[in-house]
Amino acid sequence: MRTAITAEKLWDGTSQLDHPVVLVEDGRIDSIGTRAASELPGPVRIFEYPGATLSPAFLDVHIHGSAGHDVMEATPEALTSIGGFLASHGTGSFLATTVTASLDATLRALSGLANLLAQPPTQAQARLLGIHLEGPFLSAVKRGVQPAEYLLAPDIDLFDRLFEAAEGHVRLMTLAPELPGAAQLAAHATARGVRVSLGHSNATAAEALAIIVAGAVSATHTFNAMRPLDHRAPGILGTVLTHDSLYAELICDGIHVAPEVVKLWWRAKGPERAILMTDAISATGMPDGEYLLGGFPVQVANGRAMAGGVLAGSVLTLNRALANFIAFTGAPLELALRLVTVNPATMTGLGNQAGSLAVGRPANLVAVDAAGRLIASIQNGQPVGALPGSLMQFQGYC
Repeated sequence: MRTAITAEKLWDGTSQLDHPVVLVEDGRIDSIGTRAASELPGPVRIFEYPGATLSPAFLDVHIHGSAGHDVMEATPEALTSIGGFLASHGTGSFLATTVTASLDATLRALSGLANLLAQPPTQAQARLLGIHLEGPFLSAVKRGVQPAEYLLAPDIDLFDRLFEAAEGHVRLMTLAPELPGAAQLAAHATARGVRVSLGHSNATAAEALAIIVAGAVSATHTFNAMRPLDHRAPGILGTVLTHDSLYAELICDGIHVAPEVVKLWWRAKGPERAILMTDAISATGMPDGEYLLGGFPVQVANGRAMAGGVLAGSVLTLNRALANFIAFTGAPLELALRLVTVNPATMTGLGNQAGSLAVGRPANLVAVDAAGRLIASIQNGQPVGALPGSLMQFQGYC
């Protein structure tokens, strides 16, 4: 039986449609039209979301885990739990993000993730689209909680070992621009199809610009683990905020970045280059307690994940990040939605798999209210872990 999904509006990643009907067959979008113009012969299940806006499901380009599991476990059980949790919170796809660890542990994780990438997700899971290497080529000065003993200097041969272990599925890599050899590695990684992101860095403005010239396209969790902005020595942050072609990630939980600074970031990067991500760890969706990030313990209490007195990722979900962002900035919904759909997909080169709605694509979408709050998450045309809307046999529209 086919499925029809209706709401007040639909934003497909490019334009908005009033009173939409999305017709789904075999988990894929069969057509997108208006309620007045649609003719649906035969029995059709209808999921209705009055007052809501339909949008592409979210893409998280920076997530370490959730539901008690870390992506570096790289097991079917871990990825099934993480994917199921993400799907229930509106995230339809993600990049599994590593942390700095021993070379052996990193190679094992990359190999395991590559094997899992070849397996199709279940209907109720977010899809793993690639890998984000956050480490080991990071600054010791701005390492955050990344283990200092495993940080390494940029090395093209070592990068190639990591890339091959991942069977070419490394989609994004965080790199500190000031490290010797960083620009050369950025150019090499870019040539292999990897997007390079500036982060965990104490770089000067000139060092940051050099790696952008070498091919870097984004910045990792802007403001966090970066040299602070100085009005006489703007550093990496001044470059990130003023270089118009550069995308910039942000953790919008109200903990990592103050609301006033979120507004500053929004004014600087705008709807074409701003990206919301979570940096979520295994504790996301779990009660307070001790959890693992990679191989080291993190204590979580009252929404904060800490290790050794330093913030260690987050327990944020993208649906909450979207709602927070709108509350902090007053941005209109259709622009805010870009930050969790089109922009991350375009930055990573995954626009053919995520970030927009089109006929023939998997019916992975969300219903949100005007404040960006999640009403329903829909994977392959079926509601997942959220309000299911009204279900009825199609008899004809009144």
